[in-house]
Amino acid sequence: MRIYLCLLSFSVLLNISCNSKHAGKTEDAEKDTYVNPLFTEGPNPNAIYHDGKYYYTHETNDQIFLWVTTDITDMPRSTCKEVWVPKDPSNSYHLWNPEIRNIDGKWYIYFAADDGNTDNHQIYVIENDSPDPMQGEFRMKGAIMTNPEWNWGIHPSTFEHKGELYLLWSGWPNRRIGSETQCIYIARMENPWTLATKRVMISQPEYEWERQWINPDGGRTAYPIYVNESPQYFHSKDNQTVIVYYSASGCWSPYYCTGMLTADADSDLLNPASWKKSPVPVFQQKPEDGVYGPAGLSFIPSPNGTEWYVLYQARSIPSGNTGESETRNPRLQKIGWDANGMPDLGIPLPVNTPLPKPSGTVTNQ
Repeated sequence: MRIYLCLLSFSVLLNISCNSKHAGKTEDAEKDTYVNPLFTEGPNPNAIYHDGKYYYTHETNDQIFLWVTTDITDMPRSTCKEVWVPKDPSNSYHLWNPEIRNIDGKWYIYFAADDGNTDNHQIYVIENDSPDPMQGEFRMKGAIMTNPEWNWGIHPSTFEHKGELYLLWSGWPNRRIGSETQCIYIARMENPWTLATKRVMISQPEYEWERQWINPDGGRTAYPIYVNESPQYFHSKDNQTVIVYYSASGCWSPYYCTGMLTADADSDLLNPASWKKSPVPVFQQKPEDGVYGPAGLSFIPSPNGTEWYVLYQARSIPSGNTGESETRNPRLQKIGWDANGMPDLGIPLPVNTPLPKPSGTVTNQ
């Protein structure tokens, strides 16, 4: 049911374009501070830093846009390009969670799409061999078969560890019949578009905070919600611990939050026993500050490499009920490190809070 509800919220999104009317405030652009949100709309944001520039994406449902900027906090002055418009009916609908990566000198964007039926979501990857992803052309490499039954898969995310490329994603153990359970899977990749190993489940909803929901239709019907999704790789300060952050509970609800899995860097990442789950969420709503559903994390360094920032989505109202416009938007804030060298995400801050720009930020020209 989570899939259907999130889809309804997109029906009024109307394909966010590169138009800066969707960007955040500009009055702080020339200062050394910024405020959230980065855009007024934009769920599931993702960015990487490469050769002095940030490359940024978020969901726009029917196509994929790519932004480039030297100042991630000043998106109104960024450059934007539509880089993918699907033509194949089998993958032309509900393009979710695009993620851009540079692998062996080529550019890849991973995303999930379907044929109009959200139960048919599969993971796809497009490739651009231009040194500059804003130039050249992205071409379809194909679907990534995450299991022999071609069962459902969304929210792909890749990472490299000890010379190996891995794929993380959210999927169902079995085809949905009435309801579904979303789990986190991992597999090693033969190349950026092919899995080398079978999928391994490393997390499934088991705690109450991974199963919370609000009824979107005014209490008339109850739907079970068992959600682990949006996995994202990170690491401890000394790189001795591998971390997978993930989102839990219903994405339209205030309970949407962030969980954490950890594994020793020298362990077998394809062994479920290598992974330990935090029994509590590590990033969650702050109703007293008007912040709800903070999740969908990715991590980027400051331009000079001395700081790390978490990019995430949140909303300023408790829920994204059907019939309303999309209320999730991208936000950015600095993280720290605890006494054990693990990331300290802090708490999600209220919108319009002045924050120092990332160290070494170069103003957009």
